[in-house]
Amino acid sequence: MSSLTGPSPATRVFAGVDWAQNNHVACLVDADGQVIDRITIAHDKAGIARLITVLTRAEVAGVGIERGDGPLVVALLAADLPVFVIAPSQVKNLRSRYGSAGNKDDRFDAFVLADVVRTDQRRLAPLVTDRPDTRTLRALVRARKDLVGHRLAVANQLRAHLLIVLPGVVGLFSELDAATSRAFIAAFGTQDAIDALTAKQLQPWLRQRHYHVKPAAVLLQHLRAAAPGVTGAAGQAMAGITQAYLGALNTVMTHIEALEAQIADALAAHPDAAIFTSLPRAGTTRAARLLAEIGDCRGRFPTAAALAGLAGVTPSTRQSGHTRIVAFRWAVDKQLRDAVCDFAGDSRKANPWAADLYQQARARGKNHNHATRILARAWLSIIFKCWTTNTPYQPDQHRALQTLLQQQPQPQG
Repeated sequence: MSSLTGPSPATRVFAGVDWAQNNHVACLVDADGQVIDRITIAHDKAGIARLITVLTRAEVAGVGIERGDGPLVVALLAADLPVFVIAPSQVKNLRSRYGSAGNKDDRFDAFVLADVVRTDQRRLAPLVTDRPDTRTLRALVRARKDLVGHRLAVANQLRAHLLIVLPGVVGLFSELDAATSRAFIAAFGTQDAIDALTAKQLQPWLRQRHYHVKPAAVLLQHLRAAAPGVTGAAGQAMAGITQAYLGALNTVMTHIEALEAQIADALAAHPDAAIFTSLPRAGTTRAARLLAEIGDCRGRFPTAAALAGLAGVTPSTRQSGHTRIVAFRWAVDKQLRDAVCDFAGDSRKANPWAADLYQQARARGKNHNHATRILARAWLSIIFKCWTTNTPYQPDQHRALQTLLQQQPQPQG
């Protein structure tokens, strides 16, 4: 391995880092694309510090890497090194550019990353970091999203189990993971207990939990009409499984609630909070997700179209000769797309303009997901304007909404 003392100031140096879980391979190339050094570092404090020393001494003009987060990226940015994120799918396609057989090779991929930064830097956007509080909020909302996935999985397991041992409990309340539903399963966890339940016992139990949606008689009718569950000794044995699933669900729900409290506090303290909480039906969690996934670096998105493209709510168009193909965009920020589409899909329930835009798309034959993406693209134009001007969304200033409201017939007094 060569000892790098740094090239001449007149020679530009570029670097590529192939990311791995335990170690990273870095390659440095000169202005002609010739390899001048390769190093392998451990993914620890000493290894990252060593890499930063090598790169800063070489005065690299850019570092190519396959992901834009993690301690290594934080260290590169802290050292004022220009970082360019090149997605793994792009690297896979770029290997053939160099005559490779296409097989994954860490040393070769590091070279590809470095050389692409050398030749295509003008086409690459440098990675810009968000504020620390934005990054913290992003970690919180993503952790909550992961836990919500766990909640759905455990709830589905519990539902499948109850359909065998306690069929009457399924559909008794609005949602199986609702607090009242979980409390009911904990209190009446066997078919024998449910069979012995009376309206006189159930009514005060419901009142104690402030449940007033359905009267006790209706709930009992549902329980009595359901298919019979497992009774006797077998039912008692099955109750242990029921409580195990219920305990897992309660644990996940507790952690979700704790994260939501943290998210609310973090959002309230963020300077951009008013922009996103002003959006219709954004609430706290949706507003936090939008803020966290869009970020706070205004320079990252020069136009609303750039933001919409990264969010995957604009189609991918390919044209060759007389053939033009418009297809679903796959290479996007999926977290951002999920956050934007989740907001857009619900906004139509509170905003007439959003509802009208969605219905127009459905009338043209678009399915629900496609119509939601069309609506999300329109919303991003508005969000981008609010975001870049630090102005909350104001319905009375939304001209398309006001025009639509004026066209609607007014109620007769």
